[in-house]
Amino acid sequence: MRIAQIAPLAESVPPKLYGGTERVIAWLIDELVELGHDVTLFASGDSATRAKLVPVWPRSLRLGRPRSDPIAAQAALLETIAQQAANFDIIHAHIDWLHLPLLSRLRVPFLTTPHGRLDLPGLPDLVRRFPDAPFISISNNQRKPLSDANWLGTVYHGLPDNSLRPTFEPGSYLAFLGRLTADKGPEAAIRIARAAGMPLHIAAKLPRGERGYFKDQLEPQIDGTQVQLTGEVNDATKEKFLAGAAALLFPIDWPEPFGLVMIEAMACGTPVIAFRSGSVPEVIDHGTTGFIVAGEDEAVQAIRRLGELDRRKVRAQFEQRFTAKRMAQEYVRHYETLVTAKSPSFDHSVVPADAERRRTSSHDFFRSLGELQEESPK
Repeated sequence: MRIAQIAPLAESVPPKLYGGTERVIAWLIDELVELGHDVTLFASGDSATRAKLVPVWPRSLRLGRPRSDPIAAQAALLETIAQQAANFDIIHAHIDWLHLPLLSRLRVPFLTTPHGRLDLPGLPDLVRRFPDAPFISISNNQRKPLSDANWLGTVYHGLPDNSLRPTFEPGSYLAFLGRLTADKGPEAAIRIARAAGMPLHIAAKLPRGERGYFKDQLEPQIDGTQVQLTGEVNDATKEKFLAGAAALLFPIDWPEPFGLVMIEAMACGTPVIAFRSGSVPEVIDHGTTGFIVAGEDEAVQAIRRLGELDRRKVRAQFEQRFTAKRMAQEYVRHYETLVTAKSPSFDHSVVPADAERRRTSSHDFFRSLGELQEESPK
């Protein structure tokens, strides 16, 4: 099958540091190639992939210097897709909503995996504009705010079974891994660790817009002894960070769509103590791979029960439920369903066949996008 994968341009594929979506795309591509498919990746030019790379922008936007206009980069991405869409059996987009007007008009089978939260204003009206556009959720909980969308199914994230090696000896500290934003719960993690009398190691990305929050709320509590900040981790250092932990703290205060760090910890044999929110009950097997708790007091009690958990069983559950191979196989089944569908909207005979007609289609898209912008409330 000829499969196109469309990645966000904020990070390379895979990302150099933080970047869950781009890391999942890289794992998916590797497995699709391993399964024998012909895969093309539309991404930034500093990506490294087993697929055929179409570098639509020279460097990823977050780390690229000098800084680029993200709207210009996205326009280049869409035009490149418009020119090449007819070359694929299926197009899989990971860029939220940007592509919907374009791909809905090019009449090539496509599906979208949104990777973020979906409880934002305006999204229900948006998906109603594209009632036939097919979506895959990354948890059942993620799709709840958009019940009108055309959901084909849920495909949980997976990572290569050999990417993170487990450690079965008890760890010596608690770990926090993620963005340093209030909804990820770093302040709660610090309070939980102190109440439990255990050190907390924080490996996290600091978004530019959260520097004030970090300086005011977090930095005064980081003493370098009980609470240590290590900064962002890469693939090489993440294994040591997670495997050496007694548990990963995941005290989120938002509807987490999936929570990739939970299965990364499980791959290392490290149990997870997580607040009951978003996807958590779908990912964590309470009493086996960790504990699902209602708040900070229960989290402290769960830390005292970590001796009840078998780190070998934590790793075994990861291997059973959250490998990249399983993820790729599930996506292939959805690809095949769309490709074999008899719907006229997916009739290859009406896909523009030459460059001039493809350019016309992309111009129609940008015209329609302008119309949508004019209709939107000011």
